[in-house]
Amino acid sequence: MMSYHTEITVTASTTSINSNNPYVYISPAPVSPAEAKRPNPMDRIYGAINHYGKKVEEATKQAETMVGNIRNHLRVSSRPADAAIARLIQGTKVLTSGGPDKLFQQTFGVFPGEKLLQPCACYISTNSGPLIGTLYISTKRLAFCSDYPLCHHPFSLQQHECVYYKVIVLLDQLSNVSSVTNGLNPSEKRMQLSQRMAMSSLYGVFLI
Repeated sequence: MMSYHTEITVTASTTSINSNNPYVYISPAPVSPAEAKRPNPMDRIYGAINHYGKKVEEATKQAETMVGNIRNHLRVSSRPADAAIARLIQGTKVLTSGGPDKLFQQTFGVFPGEKLLQPCACYISTNSGPLIGTLYISTKRLAFCSDYPLCHHPFSLQQHECVYYKVIVLLDQLSNVSSVTNGLNPSEKRMQLSQRMAMSSLYGVFLI
């Protein structure tokens, strides 16, 4: 018995009529070069999902780090509510600025060839007590900026000026850096540095 096998080009009509016919083999219609080069809309959708998925993952990691910093500073601060608000404000600034690198550049500018190595939440010791902020460690300097501005009333209560507390120390001007770990809490470290400028010396103590 002779077997017949017919191959036809698939069309809308033949697909609906011959899809269940065992004696008909349906081959896909040839794709033109123009259609082959045309981008697949689903590829764009998958690409967008992957892109924003990575953004969400980065934001989640930053939020987890921010929450961890808040917990540490609440244990140190004498005013936990102020410390929590300051850390939340700082975390919001980091996210809206596009990351710690962008915020560092906006706050302190950037030197040629400078690269940010590590930002860390800390306190700086001042005459008025510990001040919460962020210490930026780059390839050229150490830079500290308070999380919230400090208001100064020079003459009267009606006139005041609010500025962020900033400290900048160039690495080549450091004369000594010492670090001490808290025995009760190894995650907390105290860093003391000294900077020599001409006949004077500047000292800073950071609780990280």
